[in-house]
This record gives sequence, C-alpha cells and structure tokens, in this order.
Amino acid sequence: MPAPGDNVLENTQAVVHTALSRLGYSETMYDLLKEPIRLLTVRIPVRMDDGHVEVFTGFRSQHNDSIGPTKGGIRFHPNVSMDEVKALSIWMSIKCGIFNLPYGGAKGGIICDPRNMSIGEQERLARGYVRAVSQIVGPAKDIPAPDVYTNPQIMAWMYDEYSAIREYDSPGFITGKPLVLGGSKGREQATALGVVFALREAAVTRGQNMNDLRVMIQGFGNVGSNVAALLHGLGVKVVGISDAGGGLYNADGLDIEDLLDKRDSFGMVTSQYKNVMSTAEFLVQPCDVLVPAALENQITSENAPDIQASIIVEAANGPTTPGAEEILHERGVLVVPDVLANAGGVTVSYFEWVQNNQGLYWTEEEVNGRLEKLMVDSIHTILTTAQRYQVSPRLAAYMVGIRPFAEAMRWRGWT
Repeated sequence: MPAPGDNVLENTQAVVHTALSRLGYSETMYDLLKEPIRLLTVRIPVRMDDGHVEVFTGFRSQHNDSIGPTKGGIRFHPNVSMDEVKALSIWMSIKCGIFNLPYGGAKGGIICDPRNMSIGEQERLARGYVRAVSQIVGPAKDIPAPDVYTNPQIMAWMYDEYSAIREYDSPGFITGKPLVLGGSKGREQATALGVVFALREAAVTRGQNMNDLRVMIQGFGNVGSNVAALLHGLGVKVVGISDAGGGLYNADGLDIEDLLDKRDSFGMVTSQYKNVMSTAEFLVQPCDVLVPAALENQITSENAPDIQASIIVEAANGPTTPGAEEILHERGVLVVPDVLANAGGVTVSYFEWVQNNQGLYWTEEEVNGRLEKLMVDSIHTILTTAQRYQVSPRLAAYMVGIRPFAEAMRWRGWT
C-alpha cells in the first residue's frame, strides 16, 4: 500500500486500501481496485491557425466497469498527467457508488492550455480526441462529460464528431451538451448546486444557520462562480473569492453580481482589481466556510493550522492533502469530502443520460429536486457511517462508495 503524500494517485490508493480493509475485503480486492482496468494514451495532431501541426497528448482512464458503463469528464489543462487522470477516475467510481449510479468511474484529459488557443484550434483538438478514443467510448461503454476548461460547446463538437463516426450509437454518448442537442435542464449549475446542498447540510450538523455564514470560495471558474451566485441568491455573505491571479476579500461581503459581470470565460476576474492578495494569504482569512473550487493540493500541512474556517466543503477534486486533513480533524474542522460534495455534476449527467436514452424531458425543478434528495440522503449516510465506524467523513465516503464495486466483482467471480 502506498504511503500518503502529495501524489494524488497515491493518496487515493491509500484511502481505498484503508476503506476496503475496514470493510473486511482482501488484498486481492484492493489489487483489482487500486488501478484502472483500462487506460488509453493518445497522440492528437492538430493543425494550428498559423499552419504548423502541433501534437497533443491525451488520456482516457476507465477505472471499473463491473457495475455498468464508465462515466467521467474530459479536462483541457497544461497540468494533466496520467497519474492525475487515473486518480480522478477512481474518485468518479467512489462518487457513483455513493449515489447508487449505475456507472463505474472514468476520466479523460488533454495536456494543453486552451487559454492560449483559438476557438478553431480547440475545436480541432476536441474532434481529434474523439476520433482517437472512439473505440472505447459510447453510451453503453463510457460516457464523457465536461471538466476543467471544457464546456457545452466542446461537448457539442465531440458529440458531432462521434455521431459522424458511429451514426446509430450517438444518443447519450456524452453529457453536458447544450439543451438543443439533448442536454439536461440544471446541468450547468449541477455541481455548484450540489455543493450548496452539502454546505447547507454541514451547517445544520454544526447547529449553524446558513444565512449567518461567511463564505470564501477559492476558484471562480464554472463551479466556483456558480456557487457564489447561488449563495448570493440565498442571501449568504460571500466574503472572499480567488482565481489563478490571487484573491479578493471583504469582511462585509463582496459585490458578487459585479464580479460575475467582470469574470472572463476562464474564470479570471482579479486582474481587474488592485487590492489582490496571494492565494496563500487568501486561504487563511477569517470565514466560517471555505469552499476550495480550484485544483488539487491547495490545503496542505503548512497552511492547515492557520485556516480559520470551521467547515470546508470540497468543490474541487483533491484540494486537501492527507497531512492537512489530519491537522484539520484534530482542530475540529468538518471537511465535506470532494467525492460527496461535488458529485452533483455526475448525478445530473446521469439524469441527462437517462433522458436521452428514454426520450424523456424533465423540468429544471424536477432535476433539482431529484438532485437535492440524492445529495441530502447521501450526506446523512456518510455522516452516519463516519459516526458508526468512528472515522473521518472522507474515509466513510470511500467505504460507502467502494463497497458496490467490491460486491459486484465478488458476485461476478472476479475475486
């Protein structure tokens, strides 16, 4: 078993191992679940606007398909790596297990910086990726979705490319699509809405009223900005937001509507302000709730002792290192783990897939209502499990989420 460190894959494998051990499963079961069953690396040639051809590297990791097809997003980011994609696919399995979705986890990524690419270059890259992975994806095999720096437009290009390759196998191939191409109402804000439901339930367990909270949000991309908008709409005071350029903080509350108006398509807004603090300084400002909605390993053993929030709701994947979590746990900080807090996206992606496959059309109220019920039930299941086994909410979430896969493989005779 790997020792926890700053490597996201090793951290994930360590928690999976502990969860399986607490549940009484064998080392063979861990050997089956510690790595993806399938990992594809692709090289994608793209003709750039100036005429030269650039070759991009992409990945698609499918963690486990013992329950059903795999499901997970595709990210465009310069820091994408094989280990990251593998870890993210394991997290997706855990999320699906927690919410009883009929999927295993998957994740894809391309090493690129879309902030430095034209729209045409992004389109050619998206289409090239679909051509490269088309043999292992599909509505009954592996269903992609948006992730970091990808959006409904990129999903639409991918959908179009796939439908040209597999004409009769395209409905439900991809989720997070525009509404006119079979997208679901409520999908764009689904992850953020799930985070808000998680925040609300966490506050209730601490005897706090949501409207009395001071919230800071690290990251102002799709998830972070939507969390800010939803909380602002509910009358919750958002005292801090940050992006890749630094953070803005006001103890009396920020003008969220103004920030949303000034935000660019990559979630950048602080460049338009003078009084911007560093990310390190931002994370330790006074607040009741901290919502990390950026990238991995943001809360570390170095800054954890100084974080002033009493509740952390992980909107991002893997924002807290194991060392930091130990410190936070000792200090009595409630950490709502990523595999629980940010699973609204995959849940509503499941709703979209169901609607596509069955020819249904649900209203936004129906989608949000179904999401709320699943989120609330799952949060209470995790907190009850944590109390029963006297473990952290994260380990409890992994125990609940990994069990369906272990049982499915046991029934199939894989162990």
